[in-house]
Amino acid sequence: MALQLLALRILLVLVPLLAAQGQEEPHPSVQGMPRKPEICQRPRWDSRLQLAPDQSNYKINKEVMLSCPEGLQPPFTHVKCSREVQSNSNGKPVYREVWLGKDSSGQWNRTQNRVQCMEVLHVDPGTLEVSSTSIKVNWSCRVPEACSHMRAMCRLAGPSSPPCEAEEVAGEEVLHGQEGAFSCSALQPFTEYSVTISLPPSTSLFTWLVRTTETVPDKPEQLWLDPSTGNLTWEPLPSCKGEIIGYQLNITARSAQDRGLLELERLRLSSSVTAHPLPAHGPGSSYVVTVRGLTAAGPGAAALWQLQTNRSDAPQPPAMSCRSARDISSSRGTAVLPLHPIARHHELPAKHQLLVAALHNGTTVEGVCSAEPQPSDASQQPGAYVAAVLNLSSPMDFVLGDGTQGHGYHNAALRPGCNYTALLRLVRRSQQVPRGVLLCGDAARAFSGREWETFGPGVGAGAGVDRHLPPFLLQQAEKFTCICYSFSVGKGSFCLEKLRRIVKKEGGTGFPVSDSHGLRLKDGSYSCHVLGSQLLSLLCLLIFSHTQGSSGAWPHWAAFMTLPG
Repeated sequence: MALQLLALRILLVLVPLLAAQGQEEPHPSVQGMPRKPEICQRPRWDSRLQLAPDQSNYKINKEVMLSCPEGLQPPFTHVKCSREVQSNSNGKPVYREVWLGKDSSGQWNRTQNRVQCMEVLHVDPGTLEVSSTSIKVNWSCRVPEACSHMRAMCRLAGPSSPPCEAEEVAGEEVLHGQEGAFSCSALQPFTEYSVTISLPPSTSLFTWLVRTTETVPDKPEQLWLDPSTGNLTWEPLPSCKGEIIGYQLNITARSAQDRGLLELERLRLSSSVTAHPLPAHGPGSSYVVTVRGLTAAGPGAAALWQLQTNRSDAPQPPAMSCRSARDISSSRGTAVLPLHPIARHHELPAKHQLLVAALHNGTTVEGVCSAEPQPSDASQQPGAYVAAVLNLSSPMDFVLGDGTQGHGYHNAALRPGCNYTALLRLVRRSQQVPRGVLLCGDAARAFSGREWETFGPGVGAGAGVDRHLPPFLLQQAEKFTCICYSFSVGKGSFCLEKLRRIVKKEGGTGFPVSDSHGLRLKDGSYSCHVLGSQLLSLLCLLIFSHTQGSSGAWPHWAAFMTLPG
């Protein structure tokens, strides 16, 4: 009986041992070893990563597909969880989970601790180049295997409508390599475009809305005189090539009663103004007006308008007829000018400038009248100079060339042999804020078309014009009124030498110069190209006689000048 009990006990011990034989791994409850994980937790990677299937746990070696939002790319398209022995503790292995990613060649590589969505295409905003007619984008590819077959194109960001119609940009460009530049040309100025770089069939990698820069506007097409108001009127320009911020008007008026009187106005008007009165003159007066639109890029082409009052034939300005000087002394270099104040009776006495220039014609008078002359003695230089600044309130005889000097002027002695033009000039300048613009507060702001500019204090009714206002808000006007005097100072060679210094050295065959008043050089030969007066012919021949070499051959010189008619 005892032997039977002993055999039963041995059998009970052997049965589980025999059952365990042949197993690959002993049960941890038997061996006391850690169990290998059969599942992995969802990795804590970039929140933008999309896993498919989307689960909280994944089985060992189960492939999971990765994707990112449009324009981004994961470093691997597929990943899977695996296990590896991290360490041994008391001879027992400790397991941990690892994630492997499949590269473009199909190899499985261990992933970094944190997998992120990457920018496939990089465009540095600092390298974007935009002009009025082109856009250039510099790009580089961060994921080369994902950048093949990239395409780039420019398209209008929205529909265009009259009067600012723009043509759609056709075609697209295939991008190659890992970096490069993409350009769109022949675009419409001041127009919004969409620049897109994408992968087929419809994956957008980069989209940018950009407006081409401004350029100068077209010239106004229609100008007319409104008989009911006497204003010169024009059609407002559309903001097709830039925001119209104003208009530039140049008005030249000549009086039939006093042909030595010239009035020039230069005005800067706001964009809301499309009419301006002409200065009042009597019958037979003439007006020449140019109108230009203004954008941030500058003034555009000028529209020309001319009028001669009470005349039915083609408008032509009356010829200038300058007043004369008296008591001209070539030995002392002086001449007496009978001056009369230009300021009207209701105006306070104003400072008149007396400007002097050698040589004379109508163009010289207009140019000197509106130009900024030399501040002191410029008799040694081409151009005009200030001979005097006068507080003129009544008629007076002024001695020109007496040598007196003052702040910013020099009444230099006149040179014998020169033809002079003297201009008595009155300049009026003004600026005002256009009607309807009210600025208040210590930090008033106005939009300049591109950025907000701060200035202050504020301007309101009765506050006057603040010098800190941005120029685009101001209407500016300059009016130049000039009375011209023309005379010659005896005989001499100073002005002849001055003309010869204008002659420019041009070795070899020379170059052609053609003008009704000047010298002409063609194929190395000289000729007097004269369609003017006898005096012009004599001066032309005189220049030749002084420039001809002793051997009789003409030197290699070329000259262009405007001579007195």
